[in-house]
Amino acid sequence: MRKPLIAGNWKMYKTTQEAAELIKAIGSQLLTQPPLSEVVVCPPFTALSRAATVIEGHNFPIGLGAQNMHWEEEGAFTGEVSPLMLKELAVDYVILGHSERRQFFAETDAQINKKIKAAFKYGLKPIFCVGESLAQREQGQTSKVITEQVQMGLADLTTDRLKELVIAYEPVWAIGTGRHAQPQDANDVIRHIRALVSALFSPEVGVAVRILYGGSVKPDNVVGFMAEPEIDGALVGGASLNAADFLAIIKAVPTKLAAN
Repeated sequence: MRKPLIAGNWKMYKTTQEAAELIKAIGSQLLTQPPLSEVVVCPPFTALSRAATVIEGHNFPIGLGAQNMHWEEEGAFTGEVSPLMLKELAVDYVILGHSERRQFFAETDAQINKKIKAAFKYGLKPIFCVGESLAQREQGQTSKVITEQVQMGLADLTTDRLKELVIAYEPVWAIGTGRHAQPQDANDVIRHIRALVSALFSPEVGVAVRILYGGSVKPDNVVGFMAEPEIDGALVGGASLNAADFLAIIKAVPTKLAAN
């Protein structure tokens, strides 16, 4: 059975000190009530070092993720961060292909593919994001868009470590809008993604890959998503910036386990 994963994408929020305080608030509760899921937080680059120190120092059951990276290990890429730099900071995961990177920074499927390959090369686990816009959804293009993003993002990958891949289905129209997909609709898209991975690689890989839902996941709607059989957890945005909300989402995992 795939272990559920709850990951918090903090985006461009939290100073170094604020990040440390939030991790302590989350981690102290998880020590009291150990989570049934894997829990990951993804602070801004500036807070990663402090976050790693806090997690290790308190032995919190929390994994550390970054929000992006370049595909080269070094070079004249002003403002970028390399996979080697992340590894040195004890980073486990890296979010790649988030819709905000695609939309605001013009990242392409080809670039995201390079980043996924680099993540595996340097021992990082990618959280690979895919999702359609509202216009694409209304035009009935969800399946086409998702298929292209998955096929191009995972092109030419070997199966050596692919079972460690995490995919996050994040409909663009639901990110930061307060709107969210209906659980059954999200489950249908995620089933389609799993079938694509199985066809590209093998049914074994398709079954092993964890696929999350993201897009305005909150304590009051997470139970519905966790009850769906194909959804293996959540990539959480705004609600991960509040310890109580994020902990409530983490506690929804028993619903997931009961449903399976």
